[in-house]
Amino acid sequence: MNPRQSIQLKRRITREARRLGANLVGYAPITRWRTDATVPEPYWPQSIWPSTQTVIVMGVPMLLPIIESTPSINYQELYATANQLLDQMAFRLAAWLNELGHASIYLTRDGYGSLDILRRKPVASFSHVWAGRHAGLGTIGLSHMLLSPGFGPRVRLVSVFTSATLPGDPLVKKELCNQCGLCARLCPVQAFARVKGRRIADMRKDPCTERHLQLRRDNRFPCGICAKVCPIGADRLLYHRTNPRVYLHEEAGLGNNPDAAEYRGWNHLRAHGSGNP
Repeated sequence: MNPRQSIQLKRRITREARRLGANLVGYAPITRWRTDATVPEPYWPQSIWPSTQTVIVMGVPMLLPIIESTPSINYQELYATANQLLDQMAFRLAAWLNELGHASIYLTRDGYGSLDILRRKPVASFSHVWAGRHAGLGTIGLSHMLLSPGFGPRVRLVSVFTSATLPGDPLVKKELCNQCGLCARLCPVQAFARVKGRRIADMRKDPCTERHLQLRRDNRFPCGICAKVCPIGADRLLYHRTNPRVYLHEEAGLGNNPDAAEYRGWNHLRAHGSGNP
């Protein structure tokens, strides 16, 4: 394809991805994995499937007021719905590209079969988070999550590998994470530890996974506190949630008054349909 054809194809792909339900669509040439060199080479898309020339990353938002109810069955169902949509979008987009003559595959949004497996093997075969960063959808925050301008970390991602050579989207150059540390401070298992001179925290994966195993048993998985409290994202303006005080005082507030008005809706959702909080 000449450059003009490549741009036209990219526009068609974006329209199709949005038709399938994607709110975010970004394009990452495979050269960005080599240039950045943060991700080990076996986890590069071209190492996984040598025909890859471009990674198309799609995202859907996780709705802030539902995440605020975590842990609850409502958040679990939101998470499951987003995952199902992502896999369906990615499969259909890959099949559509194949029909156009551009060999393509997709990798499922999660790369593990169960939390028990994740505990034993705490690394997925491919990072959609870093793919999102390389596709210009955001930057990596202290919490290891992709922070997007529109939704902060409250976004789920999936990737399509294609043999089509497509123009990459501009990288987000300004770091979106403001290093406020709320994700580390309010993590129930203190999984994040700041490292001097680094913007991304060290993460203790075992306590995080153990908490998720318990929440899974109670049918109120996943945890999501780090996504809930992060102040980044235009969705906070939409939902009028720009002050972190409500999160900082939640535990003490509920301890003093279980019927506190500002937490009443969250408690209502937590009290139904899953194990006791």
